[in-house]
Amino acid sequence: MRGFALAYGLICYVIFFLTFLYAIGFVGDFGVPRTIDSGPSASLVPALIIDAVLLGVFAVQHSLMARPAFKAWWTKIVPPPIERSTYVLFASLALMLLFWQWRALPQAVWTIGSQAIATLVVIAFWVGWATVLLSTFLINHFDLFGLRQVWAYRRAQQIPPPEFRTPLFYKVVRHPLYLGFIIAFWAAPTMSQGHLFFALATTAYILIAIQLEEHDMVAVFGERYLAYRKQVSMLIPLPRPGRQSRPASPG
Repeated sequence: MRGFALAYGLICYVIFFLTFLYAIGFVGDFGVPRTIDSGPSASLVPALIIDAVLLGVFAVQHSLMARPAFKAWWTKIVPPPIERSTYVLFASLALMLLFWQWRALPQAVWTIGSQAIATLVVIAFWVGWATVLLSTFLINHFDLFGLRQVWAYRRAQQIPPPEFRTPLFYKVVRHPLYLGFIIAFWAAPTMSQGHLFFALATTAYILIAIQLEEHDMVAVFGERYLAYRKQVSMLIPLPRPGRQSRPASPG
């Protein structure tokens, strides 16, 4: 069973990482068979309905399965050591569905005419994705994607409770991972109708997801997180007095 759990966790992680790489090409409109501006298309209203449903599937899965109450029920069915890996697998499958069935609306809403500014926007796109990836390592990449749990189970070890830390980005914003996604989703030299809808919808979801995550953080870390929230901005790095330590995400 322990060997199976480790193999399962590794497979789920590989699926996630390939999905993550595909997502970069999908949003950036390059290098993959179907992108945000290519593949099947439809007229405006049907396309928006289909795309909204696809985004909704991911949003519901991503938020619902991360809630403590759901996990308390879910781990009666799925063994706790592979709960996080299963969450990662389901999130990857929801994204795959989105990539497969997304309806492109390639008509341009705006195009940046200046080559210099367009280049800066492309750089921002890559900075956004780099921020996402680096942020996962700052809060423990392997815990976030289930590998730490299955490895500890394989070795019959207990995982210590999450620590309250503020590494690097977390000293200036509370959610640099989400900030990286927002930058990557909006940094497009040519913004199509479909891309604009994607950016608006995902930004709205991120703002909701932050509220849910912070509720969980307060439940785990109490006054320490409340103090951190007062002293460090949510997404925009604005100066605030004092510094606190960043809690590892309990999600």
